[in-house]
Amino acid sequence: MSHVSKFHLPTVKEQNGVQDSVHEKVISVSGEGMLHSPDFPHTYPRNSMLVWRLVAATNMRIQLTFDERFGLEDPEDGICKYDFVEIEDPNEKTLLGRWCGSQSAPAGHTSKGNQVIVRFTSDEYFPSEPGFCIHYSLLPEIISEHETPAVSSPSLQGIEELSEAVAGLGTVEEVMKYLEPERWQLDMEELYKPTWHVLGKSFIHNKKARGGADLNQLREEVRLYSCTPRNYSVSLREELRRTDAIFWPSCVLVKRCGGNCACCSNRCYDCQCLPARVTKKYHEVLLLKHRSGGRGLQKTMTDVPLEHHEECACVCKDDSD
Repeated sequence: MSHVSKFHLPTVKEQNGVQDSVHEKVISVSGEGMLHSPDFPHTYPRNSMLVWRLVAATNMRIQLTFDERFGLEDPEDGICKYDFVEIEDPNEKTLLGRWCGSQSAPAGHTSKGNQVIVRFTSDEYFPSEPGFCIHYSLLPEIISEHETPAVSSPSLQGIEELSEAVAGLGTVEEVMKYLEPERWQLDMEELYKPTWHVLGKSFIHNKKARGGADLNQLREEVRLYSCTPRNYSVSLREELRRTDAIFWPSCVLVKRCGGNCACCSNRCYDCQCLPARVTKKYHEVLLLKHRSGGRGLQKTMTDVPLEHHEECACVCKDDSD
């Protein structure tokens, strides 16, 4: 049985297959064992940063199970920012999840390769109890390879099936929970990290008509509602001609020319409402895309450029030819 001793200054090698390095403890897993926050099940210390790397034989997988006694500092706005424990799969170079709070213990995990990394972080404020404890054990590779989920993972769904499922969700949080139920909080935090993208200017402000005589008001109403920029919803996949990606929300509002041209010149038999001034505005949306090689979904906040019609005019088709 392997086990972890308390953290201290690095040494070359310890007993029981536990080796120290400057950045992490490497644990050679040959049976069952556990790792936990310092002083578990009591209050853990402040300002801690501990890393364990569990390594099994190449033909084995590592199964992790959280102790039911679990309690770290609560999240802020649903995101674990301060005190948390997280699990990384170094073979896939992805985080399996990050957890904090004290509502319930996280679900178990099985590594895809023969290694797994566990990190524990606490800041200088509000340590909690009891912390966490993770039990680990071994599984033969053949078992983990033949396990098949009861429901198809969203990351394995086709682009059209996934697009339809995501379009029916009401919030970004619901999208993240659907895609990655175990690590959606971490995905939310990653989405809203500052980026240096160009942001579009504010939308056009509606101009209010002046007061005046009734006839003037009638004419002004015709001008406002006949051939003017107005809100239209457009599908981002169709507008951008992107069949390889999914956007959420799938539709956004843009200003496009609309309305009739009944007051066009009597000599014109085919009068059309056309844009007289066009600008490009950027809309920040969530972009979902399959990674190359089938390695899950890439989730990013991105700016998409869309045309907005700021001024419209009635133009005789003969004049526009």
